[in-house]
Amino acid sequence: MDLNSQQRAFSIKLWPPSQNTRQTLVEKVTNNLTTKSIFTHKYGTLDREEAEKNAKRIEDAAFATANLHYEKEPDGDGGSAVQLYAKECSMLLLEVLKRGLSKNSDKEVVMSDDTAVPRETVFDISKGQRAFVEVEEAHELLSPLKEPGNSFTKICFSNRSFGLGAAKVARPILTSLKDQLKEVDLSDFIAGRPEEEALDVMRIFSSALEGSVLKYLNLSDNALGEKGVRAFGALLKSQACLEELYLMNDGISEEAAQAVGELIPSTEKLKVLHFHNNMTGDEGALAIAEVVKRSPSLEDFRCSSTRIGDEGGVALSDALGNCIHLWKLDLRDNMLGVEGGISLSKALAKHAELREIYLSYLNLEDEGAIAIANALKESAPHLEVLEMSGNEITVNAAPAIADCIASKQFLAKLNLSENELKDEGAIQLSKALESLAQLKEIDLSSNEISRAGAQQLALTVVQKADFKLLNINGNVISDEGVDELTDIFKNSPDMLGPLDENDPDGKDGDEESDGDGSAEDELESKMKNLVVD
Repeated sequence: MDLNSQQRAFSIKLWPPSQNTRQTLVEKVTNNLTTKSIFTHKYGTLDREEAEKNAKRIEDAAFATANLHYEKEPDGDGGSAVQLYAKECSMLLLEVLKRGLSKNSDKEVVMSDDTAVPRETVFDISKGQRAFVEVEEAHELLSPLKEPGNSFTKICFSNRSFGLGAAKVARPILTSLKDQLKEVDLSDFIAGRPEEEALDVMRIFSSALEGSVLKYLNLSDNALGEKGVRAFGALLKSQACLEELYLMNDGISEEAAQAVGELIPSTEKLKVLHFHNNMTGDEGALAIAEVVKRSPSLEDFRCSSTRIGDEGGVALSDALGNCIHLWKLDLRDNMLGVEGGISLSKALAKHAELREIYLSYLNLEDEGAIAIANALKESAPHLEVLEMSGNEITVNAAPAIADCIASKQFLAKLNLSENELKDEGAIQLSKALESLAQLKEIDLSSNEISRAGAQQLALTVVQKADFKLLNINGNVISDEGVDELTDIFKNSPDMLGPLDENDPDGKDGDEESDGDGSAEDELESKMKNLVVD
């Protein structure tokens, strides 16, 4: 037998999968649709019977798509078909979760001639080149939306800039579709247009979509300001069933925030509100707090980088106390301060369902951090992510933070970077982290940690089977300490992040205050009392 014959004889065909493999995938999809996870917590689970039906449809649709791909490349080993098969399954599964399919609802997958095929439900022009859309192109670009009987429920016009002529082309099309639309993405769709033209375009889209019953609306990246918010007034005021609203990077000032508060109707169904990177300030935060207060079903709230100080932080915190279903909270990069942190701690005490909390760069200091840690210790039993970097937290707050995280058996990610925890704080945290089996990532970079603290952290995490990354860059670890770290992680070097910003000649505050080395001796003594199983 020649070499080519041998290669043909021993080549492995990855496609098509066996019937057993396909059935296994159906079972896995069924479990994903019925089991609590970060996605099902957000979108809800299905009952077993419904999940099994949708899982079979999902697998059939994914198989049909991948098989068609394979038939066009029959000489391949099927590897690309397998990848497409998995990708399609994941995509369709997420779509099912997002829409919370019931037995009587429109299905993302339908049967045709006893074969499952995916329905075309998403119309998305955002993937092409970023460019202006004028009249002639608009007619061609939007033509699929005019086809009779189309099943589009989501439209995405992001990344293309609509002029007045193109908006007039879109108006009758959107008006004809608004009864079937559930999701609309108009983020970044007027870039580069003069203000008056942009406002006219927004008014046209707003009036065309007024009265639609949307679950999802994204108006981000449009430099709205107050005029822009009010240009969308007709659309916003008609959305009583909205579940997700995105107003990120929109230049929303105090006045614009007040307009948002006025125009958004009853928000009892609102689950996701993202309000990132605006110039809202304290006065604007008061208006957003009113929206939050009217949103008892809120699950995911992002109000980061919005120039909010302690007054606005207190108002938002008080409003968040009503949102007992919150599972994700992101308030990063504001100036809540100690007072805002204490107020927030009172709200967090009510949040039993919280999974992720991002509180970096809030100027919390020790007092605010301790209050929050104490509140979280008694709530949020399923917390998975905790970020409190850049808050001027010192070793004085370490015991409270350590007690908090020791009680979080599902904690996967901890970020306390850019604080002043030093070795003593790092050692206290290490002890608390020992029993956390789900832990995957720790960031204690830029904390004035030296050899003793770094070594203890390393010994704590290196034995964890699923651990991914320890970031202790930007500290003051000696050359000998770096060598020790390298040796500790010799069998799993990817677990240790880079140390290119480490300063081996630096000294932490404790060492500087005592020139005879007693600080390091004291830390070594404390380490001896810490047992690493």
